[in-house]
Amino acid sequence: MVKRGLKASLRWLYWLHRWLGIAVCLMFLLWFVSGVVMMYVPYPSLTEEERLAGLAPIDWSRVRISPTEALRRAGQQGFPAELRLDMAAGEPAWRIRDKQRRIALSALDGRRLSAPDAASAIAAARRFAGAAPITRVERIHDDQWTVAQGFKWARPLWKVSLGDARGTQIYVSSTSGEPVQNTDARERAWNWVGAVPHWLYLTAIRRDGSLWRQVVLWTSGPAVVLGITGMWVGILRLRLRRRYRNGAITLYRGWMKWHHLTGLAGGIFAITWMFSGWLSVSPFDWFARNGPSGGAALYAAHASADFPVLDGGRLAARAPQAREARLAWVGGRPVVTLTVKTGHSMIATPDGRALRFTQAELVANARRLMPGTPVRNVVVLQKPDLYWYSHRHERTLPVVRVIFGDAERTWTTIDPRGGSLLSQQNASGRSYRWFFNALHDFDLPFLLANRFLREPLMWLLSALGIIMSLSGIVIGWNHLVRRRRRKAARQAIA
Repeated sequence: MVKRGLKASLRWLYWLHRWLGIAVCLMFLLWFVSGVVMMYVPYPSLTEEERLAGLAPIDWSRVRISPTEALRRAGQQGFPAELRLDMAAGEPAWRIRDKQRRIALSALDGRRLSAPDAASAIAAARRFAGAAPITRVERIHDDQWTVAQGFKWARPLWKVSLGDARGTQIYVSSTSGEPVQNTDARERAWNWVGAVPHWLYLTAIRRDGSLWRQVVLWTSGPAVVLGITGMWVGILRLRLRRRYRNGAITLYRGWMKWHHLTGLAGGIFAITWMFSGWLSVSPFDWFARNGPSGGAALYAAHASADFPVLDGGRLAARAPQAREARLAWVGGRPVVTLTVKTGHSMIATPDGRALRFTQAELVANARRLMPGTPVRNVVVLQKPDLYWYSHRHERTLPVVRVIFGDAERTWTTIDPRGGSLLSQQNASGRSYRWFFNALHDFDLPFLLANRFLREPLMWLLSALGIIMSLSGIVIGWNHLVRRRRRKAARQAIA
């Protein structure tokens, strides 16, 4: 009775693995191939370096509208999440962001700035890209490279195609008149075999965030089950000691042999990749990666929509080539961050004096985020660690980490130069770092610091996954062909 039950269970195991493989193996192959591509060609984005390079130095002599007046004209209630000054169309401009709203105002006369027509979009693109000829301009809502909800505030968009050797396309927001995305022909081509299939990022699906999330869940979820059943079957069919008659450790030949052995060698990593991909969209809302809500306002310790008058002459003298000035409140103190073309920044007071925060001030600011909660430890991080490191995006160093004794074990990370709040991370967020980042990206510091170790490892495991997937596709196809032939033969006899 027990043996019959065991045999029935094994039959169901083989049946489940076979038909899940037929359904999902092509996706496995696409994920492994596209993952290799993404190691070298990321999804297109307007990087901070590109954005700054497209800006002219701030002309402080033409700043006539104060920060407070700009916020008043924008109808801003309270200090915004972001207030910055840069150049637009040859004049200084205030950029105001708060929640889903973004507004651009002239710092010369306070009028609203936008790109209402093709001519203004072309002018913005030329300032960003130089003298390359314009081949096409079209007004769009979104496309493959601007479908993310992060562009919602900027729509509709002007898509400006350039006649340069790279096939550059620049996307200009009609609401603010600033470039928000750029791509080139190489990026677009490689992303069709990279990020698009890897993230299932087809425009028609990605437009609906909830639909896209369900698609990711219901493709990667069965893939995890396929990997687990495959490892189970592979181990059951493996003989290391009492080998098969021909001395082999597997009874299979041809494509089945390749599938068996590569599945055993790389199956664990395939499962962890699929599982971490499934977790990336936080099924069942398992991961709440941020700290307490409303933290930015508490940290600023300033609610009203005002800011001291800027001393443009002294700020210009401190950073003559500043492309951008970001204004913020930190613990009740006004801070101006001046950024030059290289991305290097200087911290100053509104009247142009150098500004520094003591560690005691930084910790006091952090305490505002968690009132009444004890501070367990304060760490000055001079080099990357497991939770603060550069991968795809550069991380500020050194930083001050304030560790609280709350139930969520919240960590707050602060830039000691300007006092800005860089991140809040609770225990759930640190768990996500291991369950997704470590499993999916292999972003452990010692691997990131040794490219010639990490990349061959990723290539080896991806190659095993590609062979495993390709052999599975061939096996599944052959099974369907044989099944169809048997059915046709039975019908012929009948």
